[in-house]
Amino acid sequence: MALETLSPDWEFDRLDDGSQTDGECFIHFLLLLRGIRSPDLANACALSRLQLQLELNGTNAINFIELSVKLYKCYQFSEIHAEVQLKNYGKFLEEYTSQLKRIEDALDDSVGDVWDFSLDPIALKLLPYEQSSLLELIKTENKAETKFYNGLLFYGEGGTTQALESVDKCFSFKPQIPAWWREIVKYRWEDLFLSCSSILWLITFTVGGSICLYSFCFLVFQELSCFVTRCYEVVVNVVHQLAVLYTSNKNAPKIIETSGVHFQAMYEHLGELLTILITLDEIIDNHATLKDHWTMYKRLLKSVHHNPSKFGIPEDKLKPFEKLLLKLECQLLDGMIFQACIEQQFDSLNGGVSVSKNSTFAEEFAHTLRAAFSNVEVKLGEPSEIDQRDKYVGICGLFVLHFQIFRTVDKKLYKSLLDVCKKVPAITLTANIIWFADNFLIQKIPAAAKLLDKKSIHTGFLYAYSLSTIIKTTMNLYMSMQKPMTKTSVKALCRLVELLKAIEHMFYRRSMVVADSVTHITQHLQYQALHSISVAKKRVISDKKYSEQRLDVLSALVLAENTLNGPSTRQRRLIVSLALSVGTQMKTFKDEELVPLQLVLKKLDLISELTERVRAQCNCCFLYWHRAVFPIYLDDVYENAVDSARLHYMFSALRDCVPAMMHARHLESYEVLLECYDKEIMEVLNEHLLDKLCKEIEKDLRLSVHTHLKLDDRNPFRVGMKDLAHFFFLNPIRFFNRFIDIKAYVTHYLDKTFYNLTTVALHDWATYSEMRNLATQRYGLSMTEAHLPSQTLEQGLDVLEIMRNIHVFVSRYLYNLNNQIFIERTSNNKHLNTINIRHIANSIRTHGTGIMNTTVNFTYQFLRKKFYIFSQFMYDEHIKSRLIKDIRFFREVKDQNDHKYPFERADKFNRGIRKLGITPDGQSYLDQFRQLISQIGNSLLIPCRQLDSVLSDLTRNFAEGTEYFKMLVDVFAPEFRSPKNMHLRNFYIIVPPLTLNFVEHSISCKEKLNKKNKSGAAFTDDGFAMGVAYILKLLDQYQEFDSLHWFQSVREKYVKEIRAVAKQQNVQSTNQDEKLLQTMNLTHKRLEVCLQEFELLYFSLSSARIFFRADKTAAEESQEKKEKEEESGKASNGDLSNSTPVEPVVK
Repeated sequence: MALETLSPDWEFDRLDDGSQTDGECFIHFLLLLRGIRSPDLANACALSRLQLQLELNGTNAINFIELSVKLYKCYQFSEIHAEVQLKNYGKFLEEYTSQLKRIEDALDDSVGDVWDFSLDPIALKLLPYEQSSLLELIKTENKAETKFYNGLLFYGEGGTTQALESVDKCFSFKPQIPAWWREIVKYRWEDLFLSCSSILWLITFTVGGSICLYSFCFLVFQELSCFVTRCYEVVVNVVHQLAVLYTSNKNAPKIIETSGVHFQAMYEHLGELLTILITLDEIIDNHATLKDHWTMYKRLLKSVHHNPSKFGIPEDKLKPFEKLLLKLECQLLDGMIFQACIEQQFDSLNGGVSVSKNSTFAEEFAHTLRAAFSNVEVKLGEPSEIDQRDKYVGICGLFVLHFQIFRTVDKKLYKSLLDVCKKVPAITLTANIIWFADNFLIQKIPAAAKLLDKKSIHTGFLYAYSLSTIIKTTMNLYMSMQKPMTKTSVKALCRLVELLKAIEHMFYRRSMVVADSVTHITQHLQYQALHSISVAKKRVISDKKYSEQRLDVLSALVLAENTLNGPSTRQRRLIVSLALSVGTQMKTFKDEELVPLQLVLKKLDLISELTERVRAQCNCCFLYWHRAVFPIYLDDVYENAVDSARLHYMFSALRDCVPAMMHARHLESYEVLLECYDKEIMEVLNEHLLDKLCKEIEKDLRLSVHTHLKLDDRNPFRVGMKDLAHFFFLNPIRFFNRFIDIKAYVTHYLDKTFYNLTTVALHDWATYSEMRNLATQRYGLSMTEAHLPSQTLEQGLDVLEIMRNIHVFVSRYLYNLNNQIFIERTSNNKHLNTINIRHIANSIRTHGTGIMNTTVNFTYQFLRKKFYIFSQFMYDEHIKSRLIKDIRFFREVKDQNDHKYPFERADKFNRGIRKLGITPDGQSYLDQFRQLISQIGNSLLIPCRQLDSVLSDLTRNFAEGTEYFKMLVDVFAPEFRSPKNMHLRNFYIIVPPLTLNFVEHSISCKEKLNKKNKSGAAFTDDGFAMGVAYILKLLDQYQEFDSLHWFQSVREKYVKEIRAVAKQQNVQSTNQDEKLLQTMNLTHKRLEVCLQEFELLYFSLSSARIFFRADKTAAEESQEKKEKEEESGKASNGDLSNSTPVEPVVK
């Protein structure tokens, strides 16, 4: 078929390949005419020939059949073509949908139907848009009625220049509008409100400025003056239009029949315009600073007027400018904007339009007011209230306008208007501007003031304090009454603000669902309205008594019906409202039909602008004037961290202030005002939430890490507990052009604090590391490692400084033999200094290897002084006599004690020596002797470490390092072994009580490590073992000391006692004496600790003896020395190149 060449992708389900006969085509055509599509083509075609023979005869029939066949084939072609297009379109939609799905998955896996209010880059604006012009929408066959609707719509909806011209042509009674107005005002009613809102914010932000700001903002007042003047003309023209429609002059020509016609929409929009004028009066009246600065500005102009040349201003321009200022002051600043509007001359002077004497119009005006008020009164103060308060303000303005024009008062309506004040005593017009209806009515209609119940005014003010559910009214009432709000009221109002924004966020999050639902609801409501109008239209058509009035009604119904067949835009709904105002007369609708229709149209108005109404009702821009509640709100959020998620709603409310602030013109740029607002809010947030949160988290981490200090009571049942972790689960809060991430803020604060404090005190690195881990575990914070060293980076103490003050060093530092490191005994700082091989190596790199001679010399001088004290102690009569007795005693009992020195004898010596006296700090002579030996051992270890470092750098054998100790032994050994120092030969017998004293001291020092006062705490002192080993070597008393078998005696003693205690524990466990059992447990533990300390001392002493070759006696060493000298002599004769050993430099 030729059609296949059009598109290779087309697929035809059915093709006319010539297999169908003309009869079959004709049958199909007949079936189509009857509205039947036979699914079984064969059954229908089987009857074709029979029907042709019986029913068709003649040329006309044959022509009809041929025509039918051609028509069916055309239909068949079009049907096939449509199916192909639909099929291709379906494929396109499927491919496009899959492509969008792939893009969506690539962008974010979490994208769903729920939208995020603060993160989404785009939003769905659900508002019908009208593309047709008003003239197209209201076009009917009745041209006069079309012109009539055009005239009303100009003021009901707004028009362009063409609409203005059409109104001029349609109504000869309408006053001519000056041409310059056509360029200034081309507003819809909505645009009028937007412009008024801008002016409100302009004035509000302008007040408080200086004189120079008035010059800068003078354009604002000019625009406001033009706006107000335009409003005056609109009010007069609308009143004239309505007065002509509802005329009491029977001789005057009628455009349409208005009996039973009520243009409620026109009065509603007129009331909205009067509300704007009332709001302007209230704004200016509430800002005394505005008038004060205006007076100052006028005084400045008078000064300029006296000397215009000084200011470079032509004198001929000052007078017109002063007149303009006077005009603006009279029009705007005297609080007479609304009053001047209603006091205009509504009766035409040339006799064109009579308003004040038009009784028909007066009655229609009053009837419309009563009807509008009855609709509003029912909803005021009820949960279903939407915008009734705004309408109530307009009704009050219309009521005053009615009184001003016709000078009559509907006492019943007047009293009803005042009775509303008992339920709603005050209404917020905008921002912080509050309006009292009773004061307004009394002021504008003083003649009826006697109808007012004075008591009800006072009661109304008292009721105002209980209206905590009405946010703006309550806040502004407190401000108006100049009374402070309680914290409870502030918290309740802030909760209501959160609820408002929660509603708005809910609608936004479900935008797709709302958009889909609104479309279906709108169509359903339009269907209901069309059905009601259709029934009424049939009723009008069925009545054969036609008249002009009936024709107007029918045209109005047709217009309403045509307008409803389209998008539910604001223009269409306004046209429907005006059309039904005409179409409901002559009882075209029954009472049971009219009320449901009006309800449907109200629902249609609401649902069509749902998102806009929600946004308007949830707008919290008034918070700009009530920023004082924000600190109290943040304090409440901090105290109730469980509800921290509500912060998003409050910041969303604070963002509502931004669009209005962008209209400020008293500054060079509105961005300055926004920056100040942003800075103020962030400062309050930091002070009342973020900083408090950071400090509380830091405090909690510190107390948790230092629980062993027991600084305060942290029992949650007594002091309570706040789970601040809820703040860290919040999504970032959007505000201005930033996102406030509380978790990141606190994390940064802790990272910064921990890093800075660690740099100040590196010894606390472990504490802050533990706090980081705890912050991650408890609060889920992603902390950053400080990457700081866990100790100081200095080279440590210089060896030369140590040797120059060696007497201080050996008394303040303790040596650990296992780690080969010196540790400071105590310090005023929070850290202890250490000296190890690396520090010695640093000193050698600094001073060179020549430092060795200096070290040996300083050590030798120090040892000489200490050995002198050592000799004096050993020569003391009390000590020497006691030691001689102990030696004699051991010789007598050694065979009985298995050659073991008794533990009790050593303990008796240790305790008995305290009887000789103690120092002021509680130390005995044996304690001081122990310290002396430890200092001797420490002094030996200093050059030992230095020599090891040098040998390590020179990659020499460590065994050569032991020769250093041999040198120190050779220097002092002859003097120690001299006969004149025989009193020193008693040293080996004092070692057992000395070790016992050392163990008691070591246990006491280690126990102090776990106490709060760590004065005197230590965990090592291996200098004592080194000192004992060195002195025993100098005296050549290793064999004498070993003969005591002292450490074996100690072990047997403690093992025996431990077993005895264990046996008693087993006995007492059956008696169940808990106190005695606890005492035995402590005794058992004490014995094990003592035994462990003695074993550690034994190991340290054995290690120290290795340095001095304790396996050989002095005689054996001297014999070995002679053999080496002989060998070296023989070698020197053979090879003179060998060098002799270097002797130590001793002074």
